[in-house]
Amino acid sequence: MNTNRSLIRRGAAVAAVSTAALVLAACGSNGDSSAGHDGHASKSPTASASAPAAQGQHNAADVAFAKGMIPHHRQAVEMADLAPTRAESAEVKKLADEIKKAQDPEIKTLSGWLTSWGEQVPAEGAMDHSAHDMVGMMTAEEMDKLKNSSDKAFDTAFMEMMIKHHEGAVAMAKTEKAEGAFPDAKTMADAIITSQTAEITRMNNLLGKS
Repeated sequence: MNTNRSLIRRGAAVAAVSTAALVLAACGSNGDSSAGHDGHASKSPTASASAPAAQGQHNAADVAFAKGMIPHHRQAVEMADLAPTRAESAEVKKLADEIKKAQDPEIKTLSGWLTSWGEQVPAEGAMDHSAHDMVGMMTAEEMDKLKNSSDKAFDTAFMEMMIKHHEGAVAMAKTEKAEGAFPDAKTMADAIITSQTAEITRMNNLLGKS
């Protein structure tokens, strides 16, 4: 009886080992797909080959897009924050509120991507020269002019500056769509192009430049 029992036990152990081997093999064969494999790649230091899958296949253009769009969006939000107390037009106040609501969450998303890619998130308020050279960014003097204006003068300055700002963001988003690899970043770039192009049209209409 004992011999039979130990044979049964051994058979069960062999079966368990083969099942585990099958599970591991199935998991390993899924290495090319990011779906369902992220946990294994990130937890195992030896799984460096699967790391790009876990990171969602991003490239240098995706990193540049995120690093550029964060300070760009932050400045747009800073401009929008001035509108409630300075703008005369209800339309401008509404537009500023929409810009803030759209771009604040995008800043968080972009920062999350950079962190997951092991990249540095641009420091808050640290506007370096490369940020100022970005297309559509306002200079410190332009920002001061906006802060010191009110009523109709603010409305005009805000919209003229925001059109230039949006055009810069659209150009950056078009570069991401053409050169980026990370699907979520390309989706965000698409959304930026659509929404900010529509807002440029709205502002041009309000300025009488339709």
